[in-house]
Amino acid sequence: MCSALISPTLLAASTDSATPQGAATPQSPDTAAFDKSLAEFNELMRTMQSQMNEIRQTQDPQARQNLLQKHWATMQSAMATMRGVWGPGMMGYGGMHRGMTGPGMMGGGWGHMGGYYSRLTPEQLRQRQYMTDQYLLMQEEMMNNMMWQQQYWMAPPTSPR
Repeated sequence: MCSALISPTLLAASTDSATPQGAATPQSPDTAAFDKSLAEFNELMRTMQSQMNEIRQTQDPQARQNLLQKHWATMQSAMATMRGVWGPGMMGYGGMHRGMTGPGMMGGGWGHMGGYYSRLTPEQLRQRQYMTDQYLLMQEEMMNNMMWQQQYWMAPPTSPR
C-alpha cells in the first residue's frame, strides 16, 4: 500500500497542472498597445499637472473644490488606463491572470505563474522589463497625484505673500 502511494505514476499525476509538460512559449507582450496606453496615461498626467497648478493658484474655495473634483475625475481616468495595461494579452499573460491586478504580485503569489518566465525568449523578457519599468513609473506618478490631491483637499487655500 505504501509503495502504491509513492509510485512514480501517482507522483506524476499529483504534480502541479499549471505547468504542463511541453508548454508552449507564452505570447509576446503587446508593446504597441502598451505604448498607446502609456501615451494616454501621460496625456492624463499632463492634464492633472495643469489642474494642480490651477488649484495652487486659486484662492476661491468654491473654485478650488471644483478644480479638485475635476482633478479627481482625471485621476480616476488615469487609474482606469493603468488597469487596462494588465488586460488580456497586454503583458503577455493571455488568460493566465484572471482576477489579478498586476504581474504576478497580487492574487496569491507567484505559484500560479507556472514557469512562465523560464519559457520567455530574451526578446520577450526585454519587452516585459520595459513594460514593467514604465508601469512602475506610472504607479509613482499616481501616488504623487494622490498625495497632492489629499494635501490640497484637506488644506485651506493660503493667501499670497
